[in-house]
Amino acid sequence: MEKITVSLIKADVGGFPGHSTVRPELKEKAREQLEKAKKDGLLVDYHVLNAGDDLELVMSHRKGVDAEEIHGLAWNAFEEATKVAKEHKLHGAGQDLLVDAFSGNIRGMGVIP
Repeated sequence: MEKITVSLIKADVGGFPGHSTVRPELKEKAREQLEKAKKDGLLVDYHVLNAGDDLELVMSHRKGVDAEEIHGLAWNAFEEATKVAKEHKLHGAGQDLLVDAFSGNIRGMGVIP
């Protein structure tokens, strides 16, 4: 039987207003990244949502727990959403992306996988 992993990775990449929600443009930017990954076969499926000002990526895949490819995908999606947040001058833009480069696993960078 094939195993499917479901990963939920979240980050605060910019709140609107304050800590209350995520602008639709940030979610759309993340969806673009995940849709490409699905078409390329990295993801089985995905859903982008938010809890307050945290952008959340729910991704099903066959890579297993703590897969570098999946965490890298999430990091890139959060970076792209942060660019949009900065353009809109949103509260705390990119505050959960605490380092300058992805190191293989988002855990420990302010994001809970």
